[in-house]
Amino acid sequence: MNVTVRLAQQPEADELLGRSALAALVGMLLDQQVPMEWAFTGPLTIAHRLGRDDLDAHEIATYGPEEFVALLSAKPAVHRYPAAMAKRIQQLCQFLVAQYDGDAAALWKGARTGKELLSRLNALPGFGKQKSQIFLALLGKQYGVRPEGWREAAGAYGEEGAHRSVADITGPESLTLVREFKQEMKRAAKEAKAAAKPRTTTRSVTAAVTGATTGATTGATTGATTGAR
Repeated sequence: MNVTVRLAQQPEADELLGRSALAALVGMLLDQQVPMEWAFTGPLTIAHRLGRDDLDAHEIATYGPEEFVALLSAKPAVHRYPAAMAKRIQQLCQFLVAQYDGDAAALWKGARTGKELLSRLNALPGFGKQKSQIFLALLGKQYGVRPEGWREAAGAYGEEGAHRSVADITGPESLTLVREFKQEMKRAAKEAKAAAKPRTTTRSVTAAVTGATTGATTGATTGATTGAR
């Protein structure tokens, strides 16, 4: 594995991501609730703090949990939530050791179809469907890992010419386009939520008024009938 990527927008961090399958996986795992560049610089920071030039799944899997949290928490922190991410990274490495003898690249070696590779990625701790599809798209678009049907398995993230995710970042300009796309998606989701809220409130008020009216009418009718008897 030796490719040129610009995911971290930092030469040394990108060099590690281009040659280390585990670094790429860890970067993808860290890519949530922090800027993409911060997430993909994380593997280099961890390697440096371990005194290594690469990440080793066996070493991380057996590292003392408290010590590993401290390693990620040291300033500058590797992530906004270093303790939670330290646990997830160790779980990821423990899974790789148990299932792939610690070889992260073995995840995609031998995968005959995009669907099969997506299934393998989905099985990783911390990788849901969306993260798995994004990483599959990243493998296909920038790492040359292209089993049959990989674009289809990656969904919209596999589309050629798209700027939806880290899979489409090849430099500062594409990073800006991806960031703009994400912001637009958040804005659209927020507007949709706001638009739905008044309708829900109106229905609730209508139901409450109807219920109260019905209850009052029923009560009055019952009372009148009882009184008449």
